[in-house]
Amino acid sequence: MANKKSLKRAINLITEELFAEAVAASLYGNEPQKEKSNAEAVLSSIIRLRADYTSRISHPEPGMKAADYYKILREKFTTDVDEVVDQINNL
Repeated sequence: MANKKSLKRAINLITEELFAEAVAASLYGNEPQKEKSNAEAVLSSIIRLRADYTSRISHPEPGMKAADYYKILREKFTTDVDEVVDQINNL
């Protein structure tokens, strides 16, 4: 298990890259101006994703082994990132 600091750093870097890709896709995509709310929804979901997972690192589940908790956390984060990537691809 990586320490909390490196795990937070990885989450921050991944969400920063997702945010940049979403902004680029919204600016240069083929979507009309009226439907820019989809891009705003994706951007806000990225922000919520970052806040949620960074706070979950600091407060692990009581009664659960730390290694198991962080393994599950990384798996859930990966699936959530995959969903956001799919949303960005659909912009």
